[in-house]
Amino acid sequence: MNGQIRSDIRAGLEVDIVLKQDQPTGKLTHGIVKDILTNSPRHPHGIKVRLTSGQVGRVKNINSPA
Repeated sequence: MNGQIRSDIRAGLEVDIVLKQDQPTGKLTHGIVKDILTNSPRHPHGIKVRLTSGQVGRVKNINSPA
């Protein structure tokens, strides 16, 4: 699943995100969702989340079953 639809994402899911500084390279960072930061129901570049590690980025892949 991609991370463009807010209702697919919830706290505790394992996801891959792209950090702001990694957007040019597309390097993915793996982690667990702590907070959902995007308010709109969908976003073409991925829903912005904060991981339990404190890193913030846009979801590219959802690794846990929804």
